[in-house]
Amino acid sequence: MDEKNIENKNITTPEDGNAGRSSTPAQEAAQPVEISELGEFGLISRLTKDFPLVNPSSRLGVGDDAAIIRPEGDKEVLVTTDLLLEGIHFDVRYVPLKHLGYKAAVVNFSDVYAMNGQPKQITVSIGVSSRFTVAHIDEIYAGLRLACEAYGVDLVGGDTSASMTGLVISVTCLGEVEAGKAVKRSGAKPTDLICVTGDLGAAYMGLQLLERENRVAAQSGDPAFQPDFSGREYILQRQLRPEARKDIIDALAGVGVTPTSMMDVSDGLSSELLHICKASGVGCRVYEDRIPIDYQTAVMAEELNMNLVTAAMNGGEDYELLFTVPLTDKERIEKIPGVVMIGYVTDASLGAAMVARDGSELPIRAQGWNAFS
Repeated sequence: MDEKNIENKNITTPEDGNAGRSSTPAQEAAQPVEISELGEFGLISRLTKDFPLVNPSSRLGVGDDAAIIRPEGDKEVLVTTDLLLEGIHFDVRYVPLKHLGYKAAVVNFSDVYAMNGQPKQITVSIGVSSRFTVAHIDEIYAGLRLACEAYGVDLVGGDTSASMTGLVISVTCLGEVEAGKAVKRSGAKPTDLICVTGDLGAAYMGLQLLERENRVAAQSGDPAFQPDFSGREYILQRQLRPEARKDIIDALAGVGVTPTSMMDVSDGLSSELLHICKASGVGCRVYEDRIPIDYQTAVMAEELNMNLVTAAMNGGEDYELLFTVPLTDKERIEKIPGVVMIGYVTDASLGAAMVARDGSELPIRAQGWNAFS
């Protein structure tokens, strides 16, 4: 989704100085509304009233015991879910709640696009501790609404609960794909080209920047401390407000190419490459000098004295698409802006390796995000 299609004014940024607890002046002036005052059903009604249904397959949304979904024509249903836990996946000290809602939705959309489908509906369940007021939950749902509007997705249900462990957000996304057109991880074949969209490592560098500035703020002891993020906007956007690559799925269909395998880059390029190799029973070779990296990512890595290629290969949360296509599709892939061919699929006996700039081969190891490490 092109960044220009999102109304930046509706999303707070770290520069606003109230990242985790953003609110409007009217909310700040009024007495905060406690969630207990509304009750579960009153809260659900308040949060979901501004989510009109836009997809014909969404037959019944919020308000009954279950939603009704009826895919159109010869379609298959895709289902994915993602759980975000405070302290594990995000830190409300520097993540604006509106960004958090937006990201919670988009990472699920990305999984559907990675199957060559189109997201249509989401359900959202949240657990909140007593630290949060209704205004805070409003902010999360404002981000969810922006994501739904930007990608044409309906919110059709969910649940709310008290939480003893902070904020919990669980999003389930339903998508559609033409029967027989879903792309799995298991279809890559030797000689296929390996392609990736966009650039890699920026989200990880954005996270490193946010964590560093949070430490500096804590050490300063100054409640009015304001970090200077000028010149770093891109890597912050990649971490706080990622976009799913709907444009690439549409472009692939436009040139008549269906990938043989595909994943989104959520846990790091190294991990995703190994997932495809294992599922497809193949090996791979990717070239170090072809891995796409943005200038801001490179500058930040140098400032932090981090290896740039390691960050790009293992950082994660880029939500770009990694896919393979037959060699015969090379010319058609070259017509799609933002797609880089970084290597090729080999026989499984050759293993998975990165070809360094000097021609040497380095084994690819999964060093990306691991929720249980």
